[in-house]
Amino acid sequence: MRVEADRRHITLPRLGMIRTCESTRKLARHLERGTGRILSATVRCEGGRWFVAFTCEIDRIERTPTRPDAVVGVDLGVGNLAVLSTGRVIDNPTHHRTALRRLRRLNKQLARRTGPRAPDGGRQESSRRWRQTKVALGRAHARVANRRRDGLHKLTTRLAGTYGTIVVENLNVSGMPANRRLARTVADTGMGEVRRQLTYKTGWSGGRLVVADRWYPSSKTCSGCGVVKAKLPLSERTYECTGCGLVLDRDLNAARNLAALVADVAQSRGETINARRGAVGPGIRAGHAPMKREPRQRGTPPRQRGGSLTLTDKH
Repeated sequence: MRVEADRRHITLPRLGMIRTCESTRKLARHLERGTGRILSATVRCEGGRWFVAFTCEIDRIERTPTRPDAVVGVDLGVGNLAVLSTGRVIDNPTHHRTALRRLRRLNKQLARRTGPRAPDGGRQESSRRWRQTKVALGRAHARVANRRRDGLHKLTTRLAGTYGTIVVENLNVSGMPANRRLARTVADTGMGEVRRQLTYKTGWSGGRLVVADRWYPSSKTCSGCGVVKAKLPLSERTYECTGCGLVLDRDLNAARNLAALVADVAQSRGETINARRGAVGPGIRAGHAPMKREPRQRGTPPRQRGGSLTLTDKH
């Protein structure tokens, strides 16, 4: 396998020379300088297009974010894709909802365009128009996935290259689709993909990813005075504090709490108390249950899991 000098062709075993749509000059420069080596190549077809993916071994230089001492809290949501503690709001592009009309139309065409039934009364054979519609439907789904992936990569690359510490929540993404009213929107946002990309991109850029505990009440806590509300339904999009009178957007308030969480724990260097009255601090493993628990009488319901201030560092 090699990359040609014109940066537009690659040579693969048994396939020969192939012209590429993307420029391969970045990979070619690594090969010329001796800082990169191609290990393998994978050819696949997605949505009617052919792709070749190279597995490379590259000597990377040490990178640092443009603001290595800055801390940003990222609150992921459904209405907005992300709200940063700096006040910036990233809108949810809703790629699947935009293409839903075309996807429905193609699915109806696919259901109608069937071939003639087999002579022995078996299953219907696929017709030429059915195969054409099948290809068009696959391309439509691939376009939605590619647009979503492109937007998430641009967002995570910008965050990892700018801030030294990024704080996100440990959301139960796999359990969110259980709500049938929000399942399609949750799947369209790609919250789990944001965290996955930030995990390895912060390592590339020399930053740090901090994952707050799942039970930390970031939305219910006032970012001004620290008062925690007992209940805060999802329908309330504006946070109104009863202690200091702060009125703030719900997602922005949660993002500020996430950003302040790292600073508070780092300054205090103490231990907080979780729902089981166990010590939880930066030096304690996240999710580690305390050894001593409060005695519980027979017939008493178990303690409900509450908010804790567990921090997990991802490098």
